[in-house]
Order: sequence, then C-alpha cells, then structure tokens
Amino acid sequence: MASPGLSYVPNHTNSPWQMYLLQVDRVAPHLGHLERWVETLKRCKRVLAVDIPINRDDGTVAHFEGFRAQHNLSRGPGKGGVRFHPDVTIDEVMALAGWMTVKNAALNLPYGGAKGGIRVDPKTLTRPELERLTRRYTSEIGLIIGPDKDIPAPDVNTNDQIMAWMMDTYSMNTGATATGVVTGKPIALGGSLGRKEATGRGVYIAARETARAMGFDITGARIVVQGFGNVGGIAAKLFKAAGAVVVGLQDASGSVANEGGIDVDAALDFVAGGGALVDFKGVSKITEGEFWALKSDIFVPAALENQLTETRARAISTKLVVEGANGPTTPAADDILHDRGIKVVPDVIANAGGVTVSYFEWVQDFSSFFWSEAEINDRLERIMVEALKAVVHTAEKHNVSLRTAAFIIACTRVLAARELRGLYP
Repeated sequence: MASPGLSYVPNHTNSPWQMYLLQVDRVAPHLGHLERWVETLKRCKRVLAVDIPINRDDGTVAHFEGFRAQHNLSRGPGKGGVRFHPDVTIDEVMALAGWMTVKNAALNLPYGGAKGGIRVDPKTLTRPELERLTRRYTSEIGLIIGPDKDIPAPDVNTNDQIMAWMMDTYSMNTGATATGVVTGKPIALGGSLGRKEATGRGVYIAARETARAMGFDITGARIVVQGFGNVGGIAAKLFKAAGAVVVGLQDASGSVANEGGIDVDAALDFVAGGGALVDFKGVSKITEGEFWALKSDIFVPAALENQLTETRARAISTKLVVEGANGPTTPAADDILHDRGIKVVPDVIANAGGVTVSYFEWVQDFSSFFWSEAEINDRLERIMVEALKAVVHTAEKHNVSLRTAAFIIACTRVLAARELRGLYP
C-alpha cells in the first residue's frame, strides 16, 4: 500500500503541506497512465534543516533554525525563494517547494521546485547581524545549491541585498564568482531589469486577462488587496494605472478603505518612508471583518498562506480572486468560492511573474548578455498570457477549476519527465 506522504510532518488540517497534498489528490484522476507516478509528487526529494549560530552585536551567540527543501528536480535545477519569518516551519517550506514544482511546470520553465527559509524576525536583527545570519545560512545549505543545482531568490522579508550576500558567500566558498547561484540580485551584480516588479506585474496580467474572459474590464473595476508589500503594492499600483479603483488595502498594521479610491502611489511612498498604512491620510481604518466583506470585482490575497478561510470565503464579496500569495486559499474555502460562482486564479499561475523573470535573469547571467526592461516585460507578458490560456482551455476541457487545470498541466509535465528519465539505479 502506498504511504500517505506525510512522514515528515504531522497531519494537521490546513497545514500548508496537507493543503498541497489535497491538491495533488484532486488532480490524480486526470493524469491518465502517469497516475502510477503520482506518489513522486507527494514527497520532497531532499529536505535540509540547519542550525545557524551567529555572534550578536552584544557579544552573545544566538542560534536560528533554517531549511532548504528541494521537492522535485525531474525537469531541471530547483528554483524557489528564501523567506525570513518567525513562523517558518519545515511543513511550510516543503509545501512551498511543492507549489514551486507546479508553478515552474505550469509556466513550462526548465526548473524543479525548491524553497528555503529561516525562522527569525529580521526586524529584531541589526544589519550586521542580518548579514552574518544570511552568510552562515548560505554556507550551511551550500552543499545543495548552485547555478545548476538549486537557485534561491527573494521571498518574504528578503530582498536584493540578501541575495547579494548569498551570491558572494557561495562564490567565496567555491572560489569563483557565480552570479547565477541566486536571482533577484542587484542590477550591478547581474540582476535583471524588471525583476522587483515582476510578481506584482504577473498578478496584474493574470487579473486583466481573466477579467476580460469573464466579460468585464479592468478600467473602473473595484480592487481589494491584502498585503501591501512588493507583490500587493506593485499589483495595486498597476491596477490604479490601468484605471481601476483600489477601494481596500491591508497590511500588518491593519485594514483601510476608501470607496472613492485610494491613492496607491502616495500610500506606497508613505509606507516606504516608515509610515504605517493605517495612518495614511485619505483612508478610513476598518476592522478585519469589514475588510473581507468589502464589495469588489477583484480580490487579491497577496500576504501569506491560509488567509482565505472557510469563514472568509463565505463573507467575501467579489467576482474574481487572484492569488498573489502562495497557498492563501484553503481547500475548503476553494470549494465554497466555487459553489458561490467566484472564480479563482491560482497562485501557481497568478504569482508566477517573479519566477519567470528569475528565469530570464538566470539565462542572462549564463550568457552575460542582458535585455532591456521593455524586452523583459514583453517576454513576461507573452509567457503569462499563453500559460493562462492553456489553463483556461484545460479547465473547460475537463470541467474543473483553474487550480486543478493548472495542476493537470504541471503534474503531467513533471511526471512525464519522471517516466522518461526512469529510476536510477
């Protein structure tokens, strides 16, 4: 009898890994003869947990726990971000790696899925402590990462500076500059134009194309965004630039609304300057319950996983959910949204702009030939639109949700590669 694929972690309802496994179970009946390989998707190829000791500025030694999970490498080297967050767990990192496998395959990028993280609140560290943490973590996972093995990138609470430290540490340990070991680097170190905005831009493209298919235009559409960081903030900015009306925003400081539309650019500048979103002028502070009940045409959850729960799925008032975050909707909530006629563009398509431009960066680093930002954005748009069309076609063909359709496409590609490669030895 096949094992349930949960040997690494407890079977907690709505844990990220459990959510991922349920999604795989839903796609299994659509895999044809490849279903015999489906257990491959229910395990990580490799999961590394590391101790990260650092010297604090006050002379004490602090220990942090870090992880790097490589879910599947059948189609190419691992690809996935690194997050610094106090709630990072091995369960979460495994699930995020699994979703990266699906995301990369759904976009037909030549990567497998990986993810990493450190359980830490980076706000409690000074800049020198943060650098020491990053460099020690990179050294600890250095044996499994590399330009042709596993390529990290920024994620929650990490940025281009973190990637620069990671690239430099790996390069010093290997004795040669290896710009392709990470993506999301500063432009001066081989980073790509358009990378910082790519995930938010991809969310906007996915929303725009799906809205058109549903018969309404972005211009004048009411938008609500949960998460006002690099993904949600950029998406909100692009929605406003296209003529949409952003009526609600939420970040760690709380929830705000303005029925007449929020000045997104001014709000981004205010937050970038150190202000709290809830203190921004021109908005009204609202409760969390009021935020989830705001009437909208498009709702973008762009914060963390498990945000759109059953309760919130019943309360939400929108036509279209576009997942900017990874795993923001629980399987039970997914069913409720489906029953209510609310379409969901899943994370594995909606937020794939970041990894797509990361692919461009990786290719540019290998060739030492760099493209213009216009070329980057044009290539991103073309890949995103084509991938979304394929998902919509598959959903209609099998009469399934867009999420299941994306999984059908991705899992078929991954398992076909697995079958062709065979088992060694």
